[in-house]
Amino acid sequence: FRRLAIDPQTTDFTVAGIGDMSGDVFGNGMLLSPHVRLVAAFDHRHVFLDPDPNAAASFDERSRLFALPRSSWADYDTSLISEGGGVYPRAAKSIPITEAVRARLGIPAGVEAMTPAELVSSILRSPVDLLWNGGIGTYVKSADETSSAVGDKANDAVRVNGAELRCRVVGEGGNLGFTQLGRVEFASRGGLINTDAIDNSAGVDTSDHEVNIKILLDSVVASGRLDVTERNTVLSSMTDEVAALVLADNYQQNRALGNARAQASAMLDVHARYLRSLEHAGRLDRSIEFLPSDDELTERRHRGEGLTVPELAVMFAYTKITLEADVLATNLPDDPDLTPELSAYFPAALTSRFAADVGAHSLRREITATAVVNSMVNVAGASLAFRLAEETGAPSDEIVRAHYAAWHVFDQDSVWRAIAALDHQVAADTQTQMYLESRKLVERGTRWFLRNRHAPLALSATIEAFRPGVHRCSEVLPSLVRGDEARWLEECTATYAAQGVPWELARRVATLESLFPALDIVDVATAEGRPVEDVAAAHAVVGDRLRLDWVRDRIVDDLARDDRWHALARNALRDDAYGEHRAITAAVLRAGEPGDSGDAAFDRWAATRGGAVERALAVLDDVRTHGVYDLATLSVALREVRNLAI
Repeated sequence: FRRLAIDPQTTDFTVAGIGDMSGDVFGNGMLLSPHVRLVAAFDHRHVFLDPDPNAAASFDERSRLFALPRSSWADYDTSLISEGGGVYPRAAKSIPITEAVRARLGIPAGVEAMTPAELVSSILRSPVDLLWNGGIGTYVKSADETSSAVGDKANDAVRVNGAELRCRVVGEGGNLGFTQLGRVEFASRGGLINTDAIDNSAGVDTSDHEVNIKILLDSVVASGRLDVTERNTVLSSMTDEVAALVLADNYQQNRALGNARAQASAMLDVHARYLRSLEHAGRLDRSIEFLPSDDELTERRHRGEGLTVPELAVMFAYTKITLEADVLATNLPDDPDLTPELSAYFPAALTSRFAADVGAHSLRREITATAVVNSMVNVAGASLAFRLAEETGAPSDEIVRAHYAAWHVFDQDSVWRAIAALDHQVAADTQTQMYLESRKLVERGTRWFLRNRHAPLALSATIEAFRPGVHRCSEVLPSLVRGDEARWLEECTATYAAQGVPWELARRVATLESLFPALDIVDVATAEGRPVEDVAAAHAVVGDRLRLDWVRDRIVDDLARDDRWHALARNALRDDAYGEHRAITAAVLRAGEPGDSGDAAFDRWAATRGGAVERALAVLDDVRTHGVYDLATLSVALREVRNLAI
């Protein structure tokens, strides 16, 4: 709904549904917003039609039916149904089709009656905002599948293909309402759909929390600190907080899929390699999961397409499963620095009263591993661990450690909360772009920790060592950047602000692109015993006067990354550029005198290099004039800079 610029709590939206108000899944779904305009629904007994519903009156009537035991659509007060609608038995031979129903369901002109099966198929194909499945059965397949292959003979007569759907969003409250290929077919034509596993994850998550909370409380009862009555009271008191925790998890999964959808085409080559690696490791069978073959992926590449959201949802699931297994095989879940992750899984009322019992939980390792892996994958995407393993050879647990450190060092949790607070206030695409800018920074920070710190990375110590200095850099860097960097910062801030983002957040997100060098700046400041502000100033001067900012931008923006080797070469050259920038910054600081500005220190340093600085700048100017930025020219340019650091 965010992507469609619909706020379901303030804006009326049309719904076609599968189920009735006596069913928990359908009934609860149809009471989540008073702005639902339910235009049609069916179950195994009736067909309900209300082509122009009154949102308020129909909401009240659905609420009445939900509270009425064993209700059906036949109990609906037909006086509240708009002209041309009604409630009809599925056993009828024919159902009259009025002009209002034809217009609402997109039925061809001239059709005056339909069999119940024909009408149900038309409801499934109706042009509504949301198709809400709260029933039992498989109603949508792909054009390439036969009904016999679906295995739901009872609905063969009403089933439609994903390409025929005209709704904008599908919500799968029931399981197996679509085949996976039906979902892919709908999604490939622009429809918004996850999978039934994603849409139903809150129920599974609730059960997971319930079981683990009961394990903890039962151990407290066994120790004699609670009796059974008190235990039940404590358990009941946590209902709302557990619901909030579960819904937060579900929100984060959907956000992750939205971010992945935005990059699906650009990431297709990575996803193809990743799926092959999972298959070769015996961790995935693509045919069972209806994931595309290599030949199919090649065809999508030629069409400029990527994986659909239903396919991405499967890939996310396998990522979490395999990463959790990898992490559990190490001592990472036992790291006391991850105790906050374990505690955050449980309601605050439980952790404040039974903190020691939480730490002694019999499944603490499994809970910790699940929590930290979910957190990483939900913000970093499904392929980060795979890509960083390709680049660095680091094992999964060290990648998780490095990502955890980078996330907290750059304080991105507060950024993501601020972006999420803009739901339904700015365009979803704007939010997605901001999330991806943050994710890019954390990914670069993760790679930096993997390359510049010994394993195992000490989490708390690393965060404490870097976070204050990085925060100071975030304050001073906007005023220090020069040239193209400064212009880009102003333009990016203005763009976000024009899209409705508050200026302070727009500025903070725009600054993220310039913040990655803060790790090098803090490291140099520590090694040289200099204030972070002085190092940041020198770093900005070096980047501007040696054109290093320009070289790095050309590496990032112009070098190909359309296969693994191009991507690895690009990343290596980018890392080299940052490394030379860091080394020269340290040399400039050492060449300066007390009280020198960044420019004065640079001039003192340059004077000690003879004509080397001028020669390097001449080569860089030649490359810029030539206007061809490939691996060869940029490698030569960077070599000239590297000579200055010797």
